[in-house]
Formats: sequence, C-alpha cells, structure tokens
Amino acid sequence: MARAARGATLDLAETTVLLQARGDDLRTLMGHAARVRDAGLEAAGRPGVVTYSPKVFIPLTRLCRDRCHYCTFVETPAQAAREGREPYLSPDEVIAIATQGAALGCAEALFTLGDRPEDRWPEARQWLDEKGYDSTLDYVRAMAVRVLEETGLLPHLNPGVMSWEEINRLKPVSPSMGMMLETTSERLFTEKGQPHFGSPDKNPAVRLRVLEDAGRLSVPFTTGLLVGIGETVAERAESLFTLRRVARQYGHVQEVIIQNFRAKPDTAMRGVDDLGLEDYLAAVAVARLVLGPRMRIQAPPNLVDLSECRDLLAAGVDDWGGVSPLTPDHVNPERPWPSLDTLREVTAEAGFSLTPRLTVHPEYARAGEPWIDPRVRPHVAALADETGLLRDGVRPVGLPWQEPDLGADAGAWGRTDLHETIDTTGRTADRRGDFSDVYGDWALLREEVASATAPERLSSDVRAALAQAERDPRGLTDAHALALFTADGTDLDEVRRLADAMRREVNGDDVTYVLNRNINFTNVCYTGCRFCAFAQRRTDADAYSLSLDQVADRAEEAWRLGATEVCMQGGIDPEMPGTAYFDIAAAVKRRVPEMHVHAYSPMEVVNGAARTGLTIHDWLLKAKESGLDTIPGTAAEILDDDVRWILTKGKLPTSAWVEVVTSAHRLGIRSSATMMYGHVDRPDHWVTHLRVLQRIQDETGGFTEFVPLPFVHTSAPIYLAGVARPGPSLRDNLAVHAAARILLHGRIDHVQTSWVKLGVEGTRLMLQSGCDDLGGTLMEETISRMAGSEHGSAKTVAELAEIAAGIGRPLRQRTTTYGEVPARA
Repeated sequence: MARAARGATLDLAETTVLLQARGDDLRTLMGHAARVRDAGLEAAGRPGVVTYSPKVFIPLTRLCRDRCHYCTFVETPAQAAREGREPYLSPDEVIAIATQGAALGCAEALFTLGDRPEDRWPEARQWLDEKGYDSTLDYVRAMAVRVLEETGLLPHLNPGVMSWEEINRLKPVSPSMGMMLETTSERLFTEKGQPHFGSPDKNPAVRLRVLEDAGRLSVPFTTGLLVGIGETVAERAESLFTLRRVARQYGHVQEVIIQNFRAKPDTAMRGVDDLGLEDYLAAVAVARLVLGPRMRIQAPPNLVDLSECRDLLAAGVDDWGGVSPLTPDHVNPERPWPSLDTLREVTAEAGFSLTPRLTVHPEYARAGEPWIDPRVRPHVAALADETGLLRDGVRPVGLPWQEPDLGADAGAWGRTDLHETIDTTGRTADRRGDFSDVYGDWALLREEVASATAPERLSSDVRAALAQAERDPRGLTDAHALALFTADGTDLDEVRRLADAMRREVNGDDVTYVLNRNINFTNVCYTGCRFCAFAQRRTDADAYSLSLDQVADRAEEAWRLGATEVCMQGGIDPEMPGTAYFDIAAAVKRRVPEMHVHAYSPMEVVNGAARTGLTIHDWLLKAKESGLDTIPGTAAEILDDDVRWILTKGKLPTSAWVEVVTSAHRLGIRSSATMMYGHVDRPDHWVTHLRVLQRIQDETGGFTEFVPLPFVHTSAPIYLAGVARPGPSLRDNLAVHAAARILLHGRIDHVQTSWVKLGVEGTRLMLQSGCDDLGGTLMEETISRMAGSEHGSAKTVAELAEIAAGIGRPLRQRTTTYGEVPARA
C-alpha cells in the first residue's frame, strides 16, 4: 500500500496482495486509485469528467458455437424458432433499431453477437447462404455499412474472435471494435466443469492473439476482464498485467472494462455466488493502479446498485460505457440501465460531470490516421467536437460510406511528384552521392574466403547434408538444412561448390536479368514496419503519391528505353481509393499494352481486398483483368509469425501471405518469393521459411524465382532502437544463397542476387554460390535506397554485363517469367 501511495510501479506479487484489500485498507487503496484517475483526466484536458456512450444495442444473432456456463444471451435455433425469430436480425430490423436510436440522440450502434454460429448450426449457414453472405462477419460488415449510410450512427463491432484478415476488413466500417479478454486463466478453459470448457473461442491464447492483432492494425479497441467466474486472485492479477503489456506495446486499448460476475438463472453457474462488492472494488482500484492514469476504466452501471455506482467512482472508474435510452442490455437483460438523469445525478453527487462520448475515445478521434480509416473519418467528424467527445446537440445523419474512385488524373490522391529526376538514360539521379561498399574492401574479403583456415575435413553434419543433397535434395531433413545454413570455412566452400554445380546443371552459365523499372507510386504508409525507412506519414515533407498519368508516363518512358517490365509497389495509404490498384495497372496497359505489369505485394493485395470488400481470389481476378501479369513475392520477410511480429506492427501474418500467393498461382498469376534476413532472425527461421516455399511450390508451381534480401540496417528503426543486428555477415549471405539453391533444387529453378543490397563484388560472390540471376535494371529503386543501401538505384545493361564478365560469365536478357525477349518492330 505504501508503494501504491508513492506511485511506484507495482509488480505481480504486490498486485495480488492488493486485490485482497478489505475494510479500511480497501478504502485507502481506492483513494490512491482515485488520485491516479484524477491525474489522468487532468492530463487529458477534461478534469472531473466521467464519460458514457449513448448507444443502441444491436444483437445481430444470438446463435454461437461456444457453450459458456454463465451466458443467457446465446440461444439455439429451436429456441429462436419457438419465439418467432430468424437466426439473424434482418437488415430492416437492424436499420429500424439504429434509426430509432439516432432520433433519441444515440451515437453508437453496438453490434453484439455469438461467435461464428455457422460453424455449429446448419440453420445459421443456410440463412447466410440464402441471403448471399459468405459468413457472419460478412453480414456484420454489410450491416455496419448500412448503419453508417442510413443512420449516421457509428458502429462498434463486438463479434468475438476474429482473424487478422477479418479485423483488417472490418476496420473501414467501424471506428472502434471490442472483445473482452475475460481472463488469461488456462485452467478455466481446459478443465471440465469450468466456465469456458467446451468453448473454442474462450481459449485465452486465441483471445490474446485477437487483441494483439487489433493493435498491429491500429484499431481503437475495448477489452476487459470478467471478474468472479472462478479465477484465483493470482490469475486475476496475471490478467491485468497481460492487458497492461498489450496496451503499452500497441497503444490501441482505448478502455478496459472491469465487469463483475452476476449469476443468472437457467445457466450452469446459477448456483455460484455473485462477486462480492469489496472484491469488485478492489479489482477496479487495482486495475486503475496497474493500467495507469491514461487508461479509461469502465464499469457497467447496471450490474451494481445505484449506491454502489458511487463506490465505483471512488475506486477510479472514469467511464460508464454504453448506456441506451432504447434497447436493453441484451447480455444482462435482467439488469436494466439506469436512466441518464439518475446516472447523471449519481455521478454529480460524487463530484463529477457526466458527458457523452463517441464509441471511439477522444484521443483516437482527434488523432485520425492511422487509428481512423478514411472511409469512416467523415462519419466520426460529423459527430465529434473539437475535443473528440460527442458534439453537444448533434443528431446523427446518414452519410455515404464508399470512397471516391480514382479518376483519370488521380484527383486529390495523386498530389506530389517524386523528389527525384530522371536523366536521359532512364536512371534515377540519386542526390545522396557516392558510397563505398557496405562490406568495405571486397577484394580482401574474397581472399579471406579463398584462403580461410578451416578444418581439413568436413564436419559430419555438413558432410551428411551434402551427401543427401547429391542423392536427392527433396530428402533433406530440417537438420540437414540447418547444417547447410550454418556452414562455415571449408564446410561453406563445399556447400557453395555444390550449389554452383546445381545452378550450372539447371541454367548453364548465363547470368540473366530483366530490363525493368521500379515505380513506387506512393510512399505514404501506416503499417508501422520497424525495418522500413521508406514509409512516410501523409504530412511528412517527403511524402508523395503519383497520379495515374505520372505512373503511365514512367512506364512509357521505360518502354522507350527498352524495358519489358514495370515493377510497381507502394505504401499502404489508407486514403488511397479502393480501385487504385486496378486503375494503376490499367493505366499502364492503356499507355503501353505490351509492358509486363509486375505489381502489388501480398500486403497490398490484402489491403486492396479489404478496401473493396472482395475476397482475395476475386480481387486478384479483377486485378488480372485490369492488366496485372505477375506479383512480387515481397512482404514475406521471414515466414514465421514470431519473427514477423517483432519486425512489423500491422503487416499480414504468414497465413495471409500464403493465401495470397497460392490464390495468385491458381489464377495463373505467377510470383517471385523473397526472404529478408539478417535482423532478429536465426538460421532455424530460414529453414522454416524455405519449407513454406517448398510446400507452396509443390502445390502450385507458381514461383518464378527465389530472392534472398539481406537486411539493410542503416536507417531501419528496429536497428536504431537496438533490437536488430546490423544486417547479415558475409558468411550469412554466402550460406543463405547457396543453401537456398540446394534446398529449392528441382522446385524453383532461379535464385536471384540483389546488386542493390550487395554491390558489385558481393553480387559476384553470390553468382559463384548458386545464383543465376541479377534481377532488374530498376531505373528507379526507392525502398532500398531510403533504407540506407549504398549501391545506387539503377544499373545500365553495360554495368550488369561487367558484373557477369568479372567472373567470366555471359549476360542474357530475359522476360519476367524467364522467357526469351521478343524482338521489337
């Protein structure tokens, strides 16, 4: 208690003790918590203000695949039929509720529903099929759009467990979302008889993943704990610390609800005692102390008596959550909302004023991007005052939801040109000057490689791996692969020798290249990748977005200079119209019909699908019809989510990357495959990555090449923060390129080396370690240059020929898919 009084950071043991405070100790604890709350309100610019959200409750469906032992919200299809209800509210019923709420001054439409009922109930699946919806979440999205357009209420979506992709797709239709964590107690989920046993969506690990994914996608999120369902005091403390960790890591948790268990008749837990008031107050006060002054702490005012609302305020609460003048609390229908007049009176008696807010809390409403998607920003702005709270006297009015299409000149989206000039050879004039090779004196390093002192005989694990590779590379085990990736000295020489022999067997001695141009059509990006120095906020001085005409001009210029391909990628700009990807490809094809369009990373594909409401398959099909020929297999980084979440904040998980490239391959859209290494990864992660590529190639045969990409650390935030190492070593580069050739032998014929990242001498070494391709001339390569690459942003054909000639190999131009380049008329 003394440490709490001093404002010291509490540890888990101290928190567990304080959760047991009773009597005078509890009152003292509540006083400390109240002072922390008051300091937070003062810092937020609204001292003495307790907020609530005027809302309507839209119970879209009461069906659920879970079987929580305390729930009365959920029903079976038979129960619904007996009472004359369809499995889902109809669109007319949804709009009727929202319209009445808007007339009464509500600003929030809270969508609450069971988790994925179609997975358990055939009646739910049949209803969705008959109405033309792929899933319950598809229906949620459609109804959120209708509510925005027809009533102006702001949807707050609370559909339970969602995947990263689903959260990404719902963000454009909702300024905030929510899901109670409830508890991190595995015991309550795994043990028979416990409240979450038999409920797949109540697995704490699954719910925590949803909470983290929402953070990665910058979604203002409401979560909380359900206290008194059988968890121990220690488990309660652990749950609070988990919430604190996630909130601090991503900054997206806008409020934490501390909800007390109330036993309900006709449930398995009907005989369990309600959570005692002192237990509840201690949980609220400790939550305030653990989560700090900036967190909004909510307690539902209908789950306690009115006199106890005063106690909750004394314990550090600063928000009452959603209160409806129209609809009951469908989750707790036996507990009616207090009238707003009564709640205002009780709040005033405690020394506070009661003020309405939006479903999204003021800090996020004011901040805008990346928290608020541009498509719902006008709806938020229509209801928010200058502080981000609900504007006094405003009544919601429906507003169009869809973004404007990208016009012929890109309208307001394409605003500024690149801060670069193109000289008459088509090369980007790099204003940063000349740089030496990042590895220093390559000639000395090559001598070291040639004369490295090493054991006279190969190590047994490398010898075994090489023997298996020569017999049958497909039979290489993970242990074999790890031996190849970690080889050094003489071992590495032999790995390189075999890799180069395999290269010669498949491709001969030709070194190939594609004459192409990179067009990075925007550098505005809000995904928050920690390795990227390319991305800019819209307000940054170096931010740009090219118009359709500017993109087409660059493609036409490249064609005149002999290019056969444009490689087009850009940042994930939330203001970019949903049709932009299609329109950009079509603009190039209209201007230069024979140009090969190699465009859109899997991250861009997922973003485009989310923004247009199409499936990945349908989006890719539309892109192909618009002129897309192949896609770059970038955004792969390392195909291991443990590594990906360190590197990125909002980028897609491995499963989504796999879905995009396999869907593309099935549509005849081939792709490259990349791996960025040398940051926070290990050789075992490289093995995992290549295993994923092997499985995809065995299934689709769609990869044209594998491109290892050494991490360029110079300006990368993750390196500057001291998290990542300064890129791969020379040994790493040689081992990755050589081992990749061996592990992909018979599957992916071409292994490319990046002259942008490795320089001339580094590229030559990789060409002697199993690589056969130099990639493109580029003419314009912004991403690596912004990251600190020191090897220029373009190469002429003569310069590429010099690279190959330096190791006695001929140079040959190819198409994007490694065909012969047709002669031009």
